[in-house]
Amino acid sequence: MENQSKVKPRVFKSLWSTSSNTSATSLFSDCIHVASSKTLEYLLFSDPENTFQPSPAALCEIFLISYIQRSNQLNLTGTFNCTVMTQEQKVILGADWVWAVLDLPSKNPKIQIAVQVLHPPEKIKDNTKKHSSESYKEMLHMAGMDPCEKTRAERMVDFCSAIGRTCFALFLFFGCKYDPANIYGLLSNNLHAVIGKCVQIDQAFIENFFRGAKHFVTPAGMLQEVLKKKDSDPLTMLVKFT
Repeated sequence: MENQSKVKPRVFKSLWSTSSNTSATSLFSDCIHVASSKTLEYLLFSDPENTFQPSPAALCEIFLISYIQRSNQLNLTGTFNCTVMTQEQKVILGADWVWAVLDLPSKNPKIQIAVQVLHPPEKIKDNTKKHSSESYKEMLHMAGMDPCEKTRAERMVDFCSAIGRTCFALFLFFGCKYDPANIYGLLSNNLHAVIGKCVQIDQAFIENFFRGAKHFVTPAGMLQEVLKKKDSDPLTMLVKFT
């Protein structure tokens, strides 16, 4: 009798291990498909006169608006929540938004995926002044952080690491150097192990994961792996969103 509690599946695991798991995963996949498809339309947009091009910020908003709208239509928000970060949170925590699998019935976050969107360098020139502005530096100073101490990617990895293995960092590439016409992602809850080992976690470091890669999971496959993972296990995977 003493060991009986150890072999009983947790309530959360049992809820997500039956048809609800498949249902929620399918719904999430549907939302991602809608958001990625809509974003891709603008990501590939080419103005013949070269006078108009959607900004990186606009692309993020298109993805989020499309995702949130579809998520509400499918009533997914009760089990899989999306929280958009404020400008201050984006600077300090490094995340653009956070997805959370909710523990039922409390609806507290059980698993979190912090998302940071990356863009090809040639498309972020217009943001250089914004990121080097006094207001940007002031936000970091107010949080007790040195603007030169850590990259934005490292700040998000630190944020996820502080929560634990149940919080994943997901870096989304809206167009890569080797494939500018698609959206890819690197998901991991183990990147904090690299910090402080003479390696800087930045866009170039993250891009190295994709060099020569031949296998990518789908967004549905990503969520399935996250859900079935034991809390203490590390997990790193490449995801193709389009």
